[in-house]
Parts: sequence; structure tokens; C-alpha cells
Amino acid sequence: MEITIRDAGADDVPVILGMLDSCVEWLAGQGRTGQWGTKPLSQSPRTVESVVRYMEEGAAYIAEADGRPAATLTLTDAPGAYLSHLPPVGEPERYIHWLASDRRFKGHGVGSALLEHAAEVTRGAGVGLLRVDCYAGGDGRLVRYYEDNGFARTETYLGAGDWPGQVLERRL
Repeated sequence: MEITIRDAGADDVPVILGMLDSCVEWLAGQGRTGQWGTKPLSQSPRTVESVVRYMEEGAAYIAEADGRPAATLTLTDAPGAYLSHLPPVGEPERYIHWLASDRRFKGHGVGSALLEHAAEVTRGAGVGLLRVDCYAGGDGRLVRYYEDNGFARTETYLGAGDWPGQVLERRL
């Protein structure tokens, strides 16, 4: 399977929301509802606004597998406002938002390819720190996924409704 990465634009918002919905369906099918619940994220005005806002603030990317949209992430210069309580890092950074893949492509490396692309873009901008946060509950698989892709744990936090979160970073 050939993986290519392209810039995403406003026309890709429905594709990105479809990937998020695919993740929710897959997680819910496994009884893993703590991360994103059970309802399609595309039906949440707050989620749609967040996806669009991060795209406007930064750069969104789509990984295509054999020409079909397979995964996405958005890269900005800072974490979301929901992490304003964390201490500042004291240096320029790039921050990953909304990494998701169409679960039909699970296991094909599209998410890892996007993470590597984000590292290359960050390094190319002369920035040495790439960070992300994720759901840290359940079996911890998502945190381990980021660790397997070169990230190290930093701060933990509780989001709304005691949602367990983990910030991770990758030095470039």
C-alpha cells in the first residue's frame, strides 16, 4: 500500500469528520467509550468548530493510502486552551491535534506516517519540540502508540468530566 501525505483544506472537513466518526464507531464496538463516547463526533458542533479552528490556526494533513483518504492530523503552534493550566514549555513548539484514521486502514502505518510527517515539518521549521495529548484511560493503548512513535510522557491531567489525559513530547 502506497502512503502519500497531502495538505488538507476546508473541502476536507467532511472527510476528517468521517475519520473521527470511524474511530468512535470502532472504539464503541470494542466497548471502549471513555475516549470519545458513542455518538458520531460529526454531530457535535463543538467538535466541528474545534476541527475547523485548528485547521485555520495551523496546517492539516491527510495521509492517503493508494489514493484514498486514510488518516489525518492538524499541526499548530500551541496546545488547545483546555491545557492552559500546564506550565509553558519556554520554547517554540508544534502541537498535534485530531490524529485519526479511517479504521478500514488500521494496521497499515498511516497514523505513524503522519506522525513522522509532522516531525519533519516541525524540524524543517527549525522547531525542536513536537507535542501531543491523548486519552490516557482504559488500557493505555493510545499512550503506548505515541511512545512507540518516539514520544515520551510528560504531564498528566484531568479534563472535563475527569477525562484522563496524557501530554507527550518528541524532541527533534
